[in-house]
Amino acid sequence: MKTIFYPASERGHVNFGWLDSYHSFSFGNWHDPEKVHFGALRVLNDDTVEGGKGFDTHPHDNMEIVSIPLKGAIAHKDSTGTEGIIYSGDVQIMSAGSGIRHSEYNASHFDPVNFLQLWVFPKQRNIKPRHDQKAFDQSGRKGKWQVVVSPDKTEGGVWINQDARMALTQLEAGKEITFSPVFSGNGVYLFVLEGAAEVDGKKLGRRDALGVSGTDAFTIKADTQTDLLAIEVPMFA
Repeated sequence: MKTIFYPASERGHVNFGWLDSYHSFSFGNWHDPEKVHFGALRVLNDDTVEGGKGFDTHPHDNMEIVSIPLKGAIAHKDSTGTEGIIYSGDVQIMSAGSGIRHSEYNASHFDPVNFLQLWVFPKQRNIKPRHDQKAFDQSGRKGKWQVVVSPDKTEGGVWINQDARMALTQLEAGKEITFSPVFSGNGVYLFVLEGAAEVDGKKLGRRDALGVSGTDAFTIKADTQTDLLAIEVPMFA
């Protein structure tokens, strides 16, 4: 099993006042040649946006874009005609495909919103742009993996144009859980949302991550009550 430790303290950071953002991979004006992508995972931004603020309409193409609100809600509008609110507990995906334009704003005028935005390279290019969103009962991830993104609709997640999966779990202190990639050769980017955990003797704290590859399964032990996001993606140089 091969592992790469990604400490939270080494993430890129920008603060524009209205936007406080941490970048796990090179993004915008921040570039680290050692942190460009993990396999097909290109972007993992941890964004906090002030009330009433947000991202004006801007374009994307040929990228799978996943938004996961952790606290608060996002007002979303895009060129497919989709308009609505993404609440904490929801997961939204856009297949930008041949081209899409969208905007994202804090749905509250007063309270900040904290959300993750992830970009995954697509399996098929230039598909028709599409959007999907689903609310997930957080009790469904207590002590087990709750799949929220998958190309296999029978797993219950929103559909992605890639052999990639995302799953969330909430572990009590001292509990263990195993993650097994479904697709042969895939790696897993394990991201600690809250709490602390251990994998293969490596200690992970809040917002730390561990890239895992070359294994059919690995086990995570929670040191405290811990929330985790596992991102399974194809690996390539």
